[in-house]
Amino acid sequence: MLNKPTDYIASLAKGLKVIECFGAETSRLSISDVARTTGLDRATARRCLLTLHHEGYAEYDGKFFTLTPRASRLGLGALAALPLPQVMQPWLDQLTEQIGQSCSVSILDGTEVLYLARAAQKRVMSIGLSPGSRLPAHCTSMGRVLLAAMPEGEARAIVERSDLTPRTAFSLTDPEEIMARIGEVRAQGYAAIDQEVEIGVRSLAVPIRDSRDRVVGALNTGMAVIQTSPEDMVRTYLPALLKVQSGVQRVLH
Repeated sequence: MLNKPTDYIASLAKGLKVIECFGAETSRLSISDVARTTGLDRATARRCLLTLHHEGYAEYDGKFFTLTPRASRLGLGALAALPLPQVMQPWLDQLTEQIGQSCSVSILDGTEVLYLARAAQKRVMSIGLSPGSRLPAHCTSMGRVLLAAMPEGEARAIVERSDLTPRTAFSLTDPEEIMARIGEVRAQGYAAIDQEVEIGVRSLAVPIRDSRDRVVGALNTGMAVIQTSPEDMVRTYLPALLKVQSGVQRVLH
């Protein structure tokens, strides 16, 4: 909470806006790109970018800026400071070893799920997932679990401002149909996704609750479609996920 105007550093706020412009689909940005995305004037965007370059957080080829690996320290340091990854990692390691499938924990960040912790048994997706990775919330099992924990109006607002471009032929693109699936998740307590994110991959997720029964994250496992049917996936792996859900709730304060 700001007590007086001098508590606010406008230049820092502008720099953070510039850093937030960069992402998986926007890894190379010009000064004009950043100015347009942030709403900053071109001169301010230029100074912010050149400062990042000078401090080693960005590379510059004369036209485009890209973040360097050093920039990842900012996000990974923040993730490591959160209590949930610290609590969940041993549970993920044990669960992955037990069921023989990769497991992850995430939270909701805007219209995306943000991976906080992961234990990988085998790679089933073409993209590599690790803490800091992001995927759309509306079409992922963890995303639907997290959306189902919200009041329906808030969940709908997130779905309606999401990019609903289909990722596969199985992807849902109608907001009403997505909301109906979220309603099913809310009623049954888990989410199962069949190839909506990537062909050949299914996933199953449950909410993570704290001692006050508040949803603070989502836990999932994913596997190749050749290993199990959607029904068998739920029947085989849901009990193990629910066991971890119950155990974690007892230690989250």
